[in-house]
Amino acid sequence: MRICILFASLVIALLTDSLFAANEGGKPASENAANGPPTAASQPTTRENESPSQSENDRPNEPIELVVAEKEEPPAEKGPPLPFHTIEGYGGGAITPMAYLVNPPRKGNWFGLPAVAFSNVMAGRKNLQAFTVTENLFGRIELGYAATRLGLGTLPGDIKDATGVDIGRHDIWLHNFNIRGLLLEENSFGTKWLPALTVGTHFKVNDGIKGINNKLGGALSDIGYDRDWGIDFTLTASKTLVGNWTLNRPLIVTGGLRLSEASNLGFLGFGDEYKPTFEGNVAYLPTDWLLVAYEFRQKANQYSDIPGLVGQEDNWHAIDVSWIINKHATLVAGWGCLGNLVNGDENGAWFIQFKFEF
Repeated sequence: MRICILFASLVIALLTDSLFAANEGGKPASENAANGPPTAASQPTTRENESPSQSENDRPNEPIELVVAEKEEPPAEKGPPLPFHTIEGYGGGAITPMAYLVNPPRKGNWFGLPAVAFSNVMAGRKNLQAFTVTENLFGRIELGYAATRLGLGTLPGDIKDATGVDIGRHDIWLHNFNIRGLLLEENSFGTKWLPALTVGTHFKVNDGIKGINNKLGGALSDIGYDRDWGIDFTLTASKTLVGNWTLNRPLIVTGGLRLSEASNLGFLGFGDEYKPTFEGNVAYLPTDWLLVAYEFRQKANQYSDIPGLVGQEDNWHAIDVSWIINKHATLVAGWGCLGNLVNGDENGAWFIQFKFEF
């Protein structure tokens, strides 16, 4: 818990510093023009009927008229709609984050436009749907929310067969509230090697697991369940590489650490011990409209087993293929290997997501 308090304090301090930096650098163009030099050199004009040879001392003390040529900059174009939304409601792939924030505002604006997505996962005996939305502030802060539903598949029937208890529901909802701050922009300080670095705090609330535990007479509490809410902390670095060895196409490499008490992302609730895990992804854009990626997410066990009902968690793997439809929309399809998911293996999971950035 002491580590969590220190981590949370660091997050708050760094986000405050990022927000202050954004306010200093994000003044409206009109204000910058008023405080800064003209956009072109100012030159005095020659007055009518005035001899060019007339000395400065013979000229009347009159104000000098200036002609300022203002250069209009074209408005910044919107970038491609990357990254996607994770099923937990922040920027990344399907199951892992990227350090890049979703849909930052155009230059000169403080607030970006929202991005929304719907994801559907068919995992054999179980299924998952996620409704996600993000909003970007100052280009430095990403706010995200996800309402994620897990269909329990055969789990209610297996519980009734083993215990005679009807848990009274066939799904669990997980509400995810996310805030991520961009600590370092890519290639900061004039470097060509520094990755983008993002820190995140993810508050999760489970709707359903507490009632199931009560109907089971506290059986989940006996194996490690502590409460129906928890907070994850993430630190993520991403770097885009382009060179002859990538065929001069972008290759995005991401790695990160997560501190979490969650069991199965929080769908089975939360324990009382933070455990660190690694997560990362590699994404490649062979064309401007196609992205392929591999994702890996390490899983830690918060609970001990209930044979046939709650098993040990396995690491997750996913392969994504995305069609970048235009500057606002993406359609992603993927395949995942999830291993044990509560009461059985769910390998060969299929994933699809449509995301739209306003």
